[in-house]
Amino acid sequence: MNYSPRSSSSPKPRRPAALSARDADRIPGDVDPATRGEMAHTTASIIVNGARSAEDPEIVDRLIRLVEIEGLDTIAGLWADAAPNTLPGALWRLYVLRELVRRDPENITRRYRLGIVAAPVAEAIAGAAAIPGPMDLRRVVDAVLTGVYTGDLSIALERAAAFCRILALGGAMDADAAELVAEHHARHLTFAAATMDRTADELDDAARLWRIGRLE
Repeated sequence: MNYSPRSSSSPKPRRPAALSARDADRIPGDVDPATRGEMAHTTASIIVNGARSAEDPEIVDRLIRLVEIEGLDTIAGLWADAAPNTLPGALWRLYVLRELVRRDPENITRRYRLGIVAAPVAEAIAGAAAIPGPMDLRRVVDAVLTGVYTGDLSIALERAAAFCRILALGGAMDADAAELVAEHHARHLTFAAATMDRTADELDDAARLWRIGRLE
């Protein structure tokens, strides 16, 4: 799976269309893009808002069973192409961050520490107390993605954005050091840092939309 968040040049958020029981049964199968989009919005809404987000209890029950049987990785795959200014798009970016921390904890932790030191005034990014460490971030994201998060989603999104900015700073420092010995690797690190910075902007925008009731 490609864990790079998609570009922000995407359509405005929309309400998910009605998902039929037949379509719910086909997840994760071969479905047309429109139906896949409906599935992405419906599953994201159910995970964040709970069963009250769907009118048909039968569909809710099937999707909940699907998450239990297929696992979160399969469901997250439905969100991969969603616009960043939508609920499934925001959840995809949280999922990507969680996977980065899970798969490469040593490098992520090292870059986080570099970034914290490099930030001239941590409060200017998000407030020192609001910037989560890698394991803190993973715990919050796990809670959001498993539907047990009880806090304000906008705060979770903003904390994830702050984490991304710290990683971007640490990644840029890594790139500067690598340039002395491996130019190609340095270019890769520079690109990754820029991507992380863009993801931070997208998560901040998603938090703003959630606060005004427009992250759908």
